[in-house]
Amino acid sequence: MLREVRKQFPTIQMMGDANSAYTLEDLDHLKQLDELNLTMVEQPLEHDDIIDHRLLQEAMETPICLDESIHSLADAKKAIALGSCKIINIKIGRVGGLTEAKRIHDYCKEQDIPVWCGGMLESGIGRAHNIALTTLPQFILPGDTASSANYWHKDIISPEVVAENGVIQVPTGAGIGYEINDEALEEFTVDRSTIELD
Repeated sequence: MLREVRKQFPTIQMMGDANSAYTLEDLDHLKQLDELNLTMVEQPLEHDDIIDHRLLQEAMETPICLDESIHSLADAKKAIALGSCKIINIKIGRVGGLTEAKRIHDYCKEQDIPVWCGGMLESGIGRAHNIALTTLPQFILPGDTASSANYWHKDIISPEVVAENGVIQVPTGAGIGYEINDEALEEFTVDRSTIELD
């Protein structure tokens, strides 16, 4: 499939996401990706296997990007030290929040490892945090944050996130840069609970 896309679009930036579909037994098959001048292949092996990713990266020219393997700065440090990847996908929800995401970003910048931000089908609130995160300097690869309308009939922020020609304008307002659309939030609320603190 990737070979056919490359034939039609010989110069575009292109990557493949394997979602842990392969093992080292597929090494010869995966090495064929080197012919396609890909930006990266994301998470080709098991989600928790940085050792085999090191062996695969040694055998391939195509940069490996780790996604599901990276849950913390410690994971990123190990993967980089071993040579298990050349790129890291930082997902705020997967790594436990903005503070850890920034720590991973800062370490990758020190180590000259490109990063990009993967989305997890967030509402506009999560999407706004992704947009803010990707303004950091080591996010040098395009992320997969798309317009709200790609996923939702109506988002719960105002204005909705809009990508024009692949670019999302970073808001300049306070906080996350977007306002909660109270009417939409009320419309989509299915349950409510109150937590009383002593």
